[in-house]
Amino acid sequence: MDRFNAMRVFTRIVELGGFAKAADSLHMPRASVTVLIKQLEAHLGVQLLHRTTRQVSPTLDGAAYYQRCVSLLSDLEEAEGVFKDSQPRGMLRVEMPAAIGQRVVFPALPEFTRRYPLIELEIGLNDRPVDLIREGVDCVLRGGLTLDDSLVARPLVLMDQVTCASPGYLQARGVPQFLEALDGHQMVEYFSSVTGKRYGLEFQIGDEVRLIDLPKQVSVDSALGYLAASEAGYGLVQVPYYHAAQRLREGRLQEVLGHCLPPPLALTALYPAHRQLSRRVRVFVDWLVDLCVRPQSGFRR
Repeated sequence: MDRFNAMRVFTRIVELGGFAKAADSLHMPRASVTVLIKQLEAHLGVQLLHRTTRQVSPTLDGAAYYQRCVSLLSDLEEAEGVFKDSQPRGMLRVEMPAAIGQRVVFPALPEFTRRYPLIELEIGLNDRPVDLIREGVDCVLRGGLTLDDSLVARPLVLMDQVTCASPGYLQARGVPQFLEALDGHQMVEYFSSVTGKRYGLEFQIGDEVRLIDLPKQVSVDSALGYLAASEAGYGLVQVPYYHAAQRLREGRLQEVLGHCLPPPLALTALYPAHRQLSRRVRVFVDWLVDLCVRPQSGFRR
């Protein structure tokens, strides 16, 4: 039995919650995964996993062994990187909002892959919350507050935001010149499909943030839908500048209240603590830090 390979398979089962998912992610036959775990449990003399028809989870011994495996595998990867060559290698799984991926990351990504040709990227584009450990994700990009203290948070940039609406909407309702003129206007409401939290409009007034909740006819739970609803004439929205820049240039949306901006929105890279020693994660996040502060990224006006 290859003990390091068995440990790698075991950690992936714990992270993904199943033998089949682990086998697929590692490109291994499912039967081989099952055999390896049986051999590993026999070698250690303990049961590592609870198996049911719906879920696989670690036993108490398995949870303790998982933590040791993660540490050992990280040390092994680091040691091999020193003696083999200077290039990090292997699979890197990343999740990010679709708009950031399409407008910022992918246009610059060839630069990263030329620099690190041995890293294989698997990139998910979505706005949904991600369980990094359970889903086997190495790194996730998220805007707004980070609420999970179990993850390492690396600040990337403060994104400028704008308030905007469609020209047709503003022609019908009027262009507000100050906050008090928002009476009689409506907004597109953004809500979280996970927490149910609903978001109004925010404006930075000195050191304070003023929240204004306008009537709404349409509510959405995705960033792309949020802008699309505003473009269709359903009201005011507030989005990071990069996300609306093309629509603003083309005249499909129009900025309002430019003298009273929304507070900037933090963009952060999050990754599990045990991933911070991974050279793949380190070089990717370092590259993102550099990318996000470039003028061409569009995050700042």
